[in-house]
Amino acid sequence: MNDLYKTIQSNSNGLYKEKGSKFIAFAYPFNSEEDIKAKIGEIQKQYYDARHHCFAWRIGPDMARYRVNDDGEPSGSAGKPIFGQIQARELTDVLVIVIRYFGGTLLGVGGLINAYRSAASDALERSRIIELKVYTLVQLEFEYAQMNSVMKVIKEFQLGFEDQQFDLVCSLTLKIWKRNELQVIERLSAIKGCKTEPAG
Repeated sequence: MNDLYKTIQSNSNGLYKEKGSKFIAFAYPFNSEEDIKAKIGEIQKQYYDARHHCFAWRIGPDMARYRVNDDGEPSGSAGKPIFGQIQARELTDVLVIVIRYFGGTLLGVGGLINAYRSAASDALERSRIIELKVYTLVQLEFEYAQMNSVMKVIKEFQLGFEDQQFDLVCSLTLKIWKRNELQVIERLSAIKGCKTEPAG
């Protein structure tokens, strides 16, 4: 898995028209399946008069979780071309919904593929694509006497930390950029009395 991934910074819309049919696209940054389901439901409710509400999404830095939906259009004519635009830009943590208002003329499978692809592409072209770091959470335990040595490593690698407890034995949950993970753990393990293990 890479230590960087690409997503969109904020919501954006797109539009494609063909033979009276109108395809309106919505792109959103999301990293939770629950949030995605809620947004799909919200769009279906808001645009209840649209004939179809097709979508594709992918989440996670490893890009392993995704879904496509044709919502009544011929199989493979809507969700897949939408997803193809997400793949083409190597995006993750993104949802793209394309709704269709039927214009009375059948477009055929090829026409639908082009329409859904074009609408999704328009929305993503209007998005600002950003690159984010993949982080690993590591649980660290150390003796209070080693505080300065530990903080020196934290400062050097600009590590975020949370759930800190400072006592005779101290503990922190460190947020480490995956690229630096082995180096940071080696440095911390070299400090007497320091123990690291994966968090969560």
